[in-house]
Amino acid sequence: MSAVQKIKDRIRKKGLKRTLKTLVERYVFFHWELLWMERDLVTPIGPNGLKDHPPVRQVNITIENADAFARYFGDRVETMRELAAEGHTGHMYLDEAGDAIAFIWASTRDYHDRHYYGCTFPVKPGEFFEFGGEMIPRFFGSRLSASAQVSLWETMHAKGCNKVVDVVETHNIPAMKLHVRMGYHEQGRVMHVYGLFGRWRFFRETRYEGSRLANLRKPVVRRAVAAT
Repeated sequence: MSAVQKIKDRIRKKGLKRTLKTLVERYVFFHWELLWMERDLVTPIGPNGLKDHPPVRQVNITIENADAFARYFGDRVETMRELAAEGHTGHMYLDEAGDAIAFIWASTRDYHDRHYYGCTFPVKPGEFFEFGGEMIPRFFGSRLSASAQVSLWETMHAKGCNKVVDVVETHNIPAMKLHVRMGYHEQGRVMHVYGLFGRWRFFRETRYEGSRLANLRKPVVRRAVAAT
């Protein structure tokens, strides 16, 4: 398929405006804002309306078993091996066929993300940095999005950590809603990632007051008490 035909197909599927936005961000300029979030590892998560999912099996990611990503995450196999070789803690979830359908990672030291953002995320003693959480579309909106995180928190708590930190993109509304649902708190810090001409990356950090996720929190409904 020619490049022109690919663009035509993308315009037909996503519309002209979204297609142009994607092309500009990929080849000219983009600016991402990553909000720093944190949470303790022992407070239970609140109730949620997540749906059930087919049976899965949790397995620690190693250099030897990374081939399980080949079917659904074929372009990540070597990345998974690299992260395992570097000593990061990774969980993957296998379906009945033994294929990885989801994964999530943790780092107890400063994490340099050379695979996506290109910047380094500092990690303090007692914390771990959660990154790389992803699952195939079939499991979107399922309980796995919550249970995979809780399982990782339990694993890292057993290793001596007392806090999880991570970042969430401000243009990723579903991810921000998930952070709210999981009980994360904003640190008031933003990592800015700038991309220029698809080649150069620049980074800076700023701070803010108040909440940038307040509008995503469901209002508390208080029932009136009848007078006697």
